[in-house]
Amino acid sequence: MEAPGLEQMLESRRFPLDLLSRGLLLLYAPLGLCLFLLRLFIGAHVFLVSCVLPDCPIRRFLVRVMASVLGVVISQSGEQDPAVKIYVSNHMTCIDHNVLSLLTVCSTPSVSCPPGFLCWARGFFELGAPGSRTQLQECLKHYLSQPGSPPLLLFPEEETTNGKVGLLHFSSWPFSLSDSVQPLTLSVSRALVSVAVAGSPWYIELFWTLFTPYTLYHVRWLPPVCRSSRESDKDFSFRVQKLLALSLGVHDTRHTAADRAEHVKRRRIELPPHKHQIPPTPSPAASHMAQRVKEVLPQVPFSVIHLDLAQTGCVDATITNLIEGRVPYVPEAESQPGIDAPAESCKTIPKGFARSPEVRHLSLQERKEALYDYARRRYLDKFGGSAEEKSE
Repeated sequence: MEAPGLEQMLESRRFPLDLLSRGLLLLYAPLGLCLFLLRLFIGAHVFLVSCVLPDCPIRRFLVRVMASVLGVVISQSGEQDPAVKIYVSNHMTCIDHNVLSLLTVCSTPSVSCPPGFLCWARGFFELGAPGSRTQLQECLKHYLSQPGSPPLLLFPEEETTNGKVGLLHFSSWPFSLSDSVQPLTLSVSRALVSVAVAGSPWYIELFWTLFTPYTLYHVRWLPPVCRSSRESDKDFSFRVQKLLALSLGVHDTRHTAADRAEHVKRRRIELPPHKHQIPPTPSPAASHMAQRVKEVLPQVPFSVIHLDLAQTGCVDATITNLIEGRVPYVPEAESQPGIDAPAESCKTIPKGFARSPEVRHLSLQERKEALYDYARRRYLDKFGGSAEEKSE
């Protein structure tokens, strides 16, 4: 079976599509806002209890009960191995580490969260600011070598998914810290709205956690996995990824966290912040100007052209902005019939990513000049120009 794409692995919509679910959400909204304010007050007390009481089973039980009042309901199955120092899990929400810390003593390093009060308040284990992945690994190995240090909880995916169809490709560095790890699977469900939306900041996700009636977390502890003889970190991580994917009933994909970040970035360009608003109908003059730009640069979507023309009011300025890269856009997949693709005028330009910065800069400049020459020829052929201009 073909592996799923990133679009299937990430949630792009917060609200349901069917009218019945949206109607129920609209009716629930006043109660949800009241519940959010009440839970925000209770959450402050949960935070104080977590800070005052020492980490022990009694504190975890009290905080877990109070968390259920906040709408976070946790269940677990399987048994954890006290001898294992590394726990690895799939990643679904921004509070996964907080949920798991209510079940067992563990620490999650602040890999992406900057050190400071906010990092500590969110429950991350601060490591300062390691300059490289190698330094991070050395810091964690030193941490594990300390007697009595709690196990580390790591998320090899490094980013969240919806957990429905596939796992992101596991990074191998967490598996370099120990020869044995205990995998665990995390399943999350929520009423009325999506569990998490890709690209949404953590405080927005926290709002919806407190707003909705409940969010169910189920943790399943799997048997520990040990490294085979002469097994590399990469092979070890891939074997654990396949085991987790099999347990969850999803695919073990090759999509990385970097691929996910690029996908979210491209989707933001394709879907601007006001995508739900109906754009105003452009005037005949604006439509004519946009058509002129489209004939010169057929790969640029009309929506992007209209937005820039609204700022510049000039065909030449918009063409220049698009060629110079000042206006980001995703090229349309197909060219208009009868119009040659601009790439055909750049056949002599070497493809690929050069190693030398000087060569990369030269290649970029050549591509820009070739595209500009193509657009200029298209413009002159379409709208006329002097003989001297056409011969240049």
